[in-house]
Amino acid sequence: MIINELAEVIMDATNVVITVCVRCPYCGEQFDTTVDLSAGDQRYIEDCYVCCQPIEFSAALDHNGELGSLEARRDNE
Repeated sequence: MIINELAEVIMDATNVVITVCVRCPYCGEQFDTTVDLSAGDQRYIEDCYVCCQPIEFSAALDHNGELGSLEARRDNE
């Protein structure tokens, strides 16, 4: 599942953190998560806030350093 629904952008002098609305690949519920764009392309695991299952996120930045895509998938896929 690829998410591009950006809800909020918080900027300061050292990093850019955005809040993104995602859908859990296990239970289907939506929740907000944050992505730190200063870290570049990244993969990380975060638990769903609703069902507590581990979600593997893959964030890719575009050539402007903005979020190009955020993929959320089951940790066991």
